[in-house]
Amino acid sequence: MFTQFKNIDTAFSHIKRFSLFLIAACVLISGFAIWKSLELVREAGGKVYILANGKTLEAFSAQRKDNIGVELRDHIKMFHHWFFTLDPDEKVIQRNIGLALNLADGSAKKAYDNLKERGYFSGLISANISQVIEVDSIALDLDVYPYGFTCYASQQLVRSTSTVERRLVTKGFVRNVSRSDNNPHGFLIQKWETLLNEDVIKR
Repeated sequence: MFTQFKNIDTAFSHIKRFSLFLIAACVLISGFAIWKSLELVREAGGKVYILANGKTLEAFSAQRKDNIGVELRDHIKMFHHWFFTLDPDEKVIQRNIGLALNLADGSAKKAYDNLKERGYFSGLISANISQVIEVDSIALDLDVYPYGFTCYASQQLVRSTSTVERRLVTKGFVRNVSRSDNNPHGFLIQKWETLLNEDVIKR
């Protein structure tokens, strides 16, 4: 009879240990499942899907400070593209300059007015000159706000008989403003000036 009680006690002890092990395993598995679910929710919250031309593109959300160098360079590049990419057509010139002036302050408007007074744009039209710019590099100073920059670019003035290549260096500062359709990066170039604009090759 005592042997039977001993067997029951041993069996109960085994069942107790197995039950505790099973409960601990369930708690661990449940905890892992909850943690993984929260991680997936956070990851899904950081993704945005964009439908463009029938294709789904995946975009990722990020803090602005993570991409500020990239955004600044693109803003500066687009400003120079619109300001210096011109064709011998008054409407094209006005449109491109208008787009450029949305990205900068009065210093760019002053530069435009000076060129206009000197007859630069009317000269492009009368001589059928197309002007194209290629931004080579942009040096940024992200340690001080507003952010200073120096832009190094190459220009081509294309005539029917010849092409002139020019070297262009400009500098200025960039400050934060509200984003809009006209200014998608939310930056404004200020105190912009041309340091160098000289012929390199004529062919």
